[in-house]
Amino acid sequence: MKQENIRNVAIIAHVDHGKTTLVDRLLYAANVFRSNQQVEERVLDSNDQERERGITILSKNISIQYKNVKINVIDTPGHADFGGEVERVLNMADGALLIVDAFEGPMPQTRFVLSHALDQGLRIVLVINKIDRPGSRPEEVLDEVFDLMVELGASDEQLDFPVVYASAVNGFARYEYDDDNMDMVPLLDTILKEIPAPEVDPDGPVALQICTVDHSSFVGRIGVGRLHSGTMHKNEQVLVIKNNGTRYNTVIKQVFTFEALGKAEVQEVSAGDIIAVVGVDDADIGDMVTSRENPVRLDPIAVEEPTMAVVFEASSSPLVGREGEIVGSRQLNERLMREAESNISMRIEPLEEGSGISVAGRGVLHLSVLMETMRREGFEFQVGRPQVIIKTDEQGRKLEPIEEATVDVPSEYAGKVIEVFGNAGGEMTDMFTREDQTHLVFKIPSRGTMGLKTRLLNATHGEANMFHHFSEYGAYRGEFAGRKNGSMIAMSTGKSVAYALDTLQQRGRMFVGPGEDCYEGMIVGESAKEGDMVVNVEKAKQLGNQRSSGADKAIQLTPPVTFTLEEALEYIQDDELVEVTPKSIRLRKRLLSAIDRKKANKQ
Repeated sequence: MKQENIRNVAIIAHVDHGKTTLVDRLLYAANVFRSNQQVEERVLDSNDQERERGITILSKNISIQYKNVKINVIDTPGHADFGGEVERVLNMADGALLIVDAFEGPMPQTRFVLSHALDQGLRIVLVINKIDRPGSRPEEVLDEVFDLMVELGASDEQLDFPVVYASAVNGFARYEYDDDNMDMVPLLDTILKEIPAPEVDPDGPVALQICTVDHSSFVGRIGVGRLHSGTMHKNEQVLVIKNNGTRYNTVIKQVFTFEALGKAEVQEVSAGDIIAVVGVDDADIGDMVTSRENPVRLDPIAVEEPTMAVVFEASSSPLVGREGEIVGSRQLNERLMREAESNISMRIEPLEEGSGISVAGRGVLHLSVLMETMRREGFEFQVGRPQVIIKTDEQGRKLEPIEEATVDVPSEYAGKVIEVFGNAGGEMTDMFTREDQTHLVFKIPSRGTMGLKTRLLNATHGEANMFHHFSEYGAYRGEFAGRKNGSMIAMSTGKSVAYALDTLQQRGRMFVGPGEDCYEGMIVGESAKEGDMVVNVEKAKQLGNQRSSGADKAIQLTPPVTFTLEEALEYIQDDELVEVTPKSIRLRKRLLSAIDRKKANKQ
């Protein structure tokens, strides 16, 4: 039977096409907030980093009531590094709102999430957003989305998709982009009419497949998923079937449903709804929670493997403890093991005693989000250069992760883009030109994507749009040339002096300004030539006894280069580290002493 009082809908879109803002407007339209309640913009981006970066990192579930129907809305990340979240949560939905910018049209990430939604047979509702944006072209974008769906192999039924035009910022949705409706009712009505109600058997055996895992310091792991059949009760005795086939009995201690922006504890819930359960202590993605007498097994959910790993170590910097409160290796170990409990898409494993902890994720952004969270908690630590995870096939050949990268760029720069990708081991697989924009598709090793965006933006004067996501494991492409320019390395510990920096900036780019704490082995700049050079950043001007007030020239320093965490991780070489503290991101050599580095080079 159909549960007509429930709709489960995922929201999928490319980064920055307005899906979180659209969810805000749906919440307002359903009167979730009091009229006098102070509500921040993008209410679902509750994490500080989500607000600052303007991206969704964690998938979130909310629900709204409209015309006596509960609409479960699943907001999904738009960035490929968090693509694992998208693939899993689509298992909970019966339909999807595909949000596309009325100016930009479908983008590479749109293709990625849409192909997964079509493979699962979801009903697609196209929302062409930002129709009030200057240069918007809703009719052309509609044609582009249709062409994309044909290309992705959509069925005839999926191609007959409804279209709603919207401006999430201004809070309106329309059936025609030029009508004068000024509220969200058309979109809510379209969800009720077009998204199918869940087809379930409320009297059948309990069958819940866990699609995401939440974590609470009070109750441990919380399994979240859609109840496919039966009725789940609090204190119910159930069977848990793990992905590897092992089984054990447990008791469901608490059952929650999603109400507005939070969870509400209930005594029982019927099939078709999205629920959260406490009691499955080692809940993992794909686990089945089912009836003991009549167990149900659904197809397993594949969690995409991590492709890149980085080693976390306790900081060994001479400045350790000045900016962070938590510096010990034991605390670092405990914090990362806690992360392993709640973060399913990362693989966290301690290495041999004293050599740190390996953290593997889907890309540099994925890893840097964890580092940023930890530095805000007061941790000080150091990390090495991210390394791709190499596999070996049956014949003993090395395999490495290969990404599919898509670039949209003005046609005049297409040649430069091809050259940049060629130097990074990329192979072009597709190319077409639309008006004066060229669309390029490459297969490139994950190693080659590190620092690629910066090189690409430099080569195209900031005009290139690049997105990449994991494609498959392919043959190892050999060694790549590293960074050509050498580093400027501080020779002693002390504060940098403007006079010294003025001399040094003629020989390269500086990473520090005057008056900053430096130490022996710290990287203070990039040399214009190959090979490292040891420099004195503390050198002050020797003043003679014959001087006048105007004798010293006014020193003009170029502002130093500042790195974000992602940029720092992509910049360093194998013999270098990034020192992360709550206030600073410093680059340093693994061996701080120049004598130790010489010995290591001879060996």
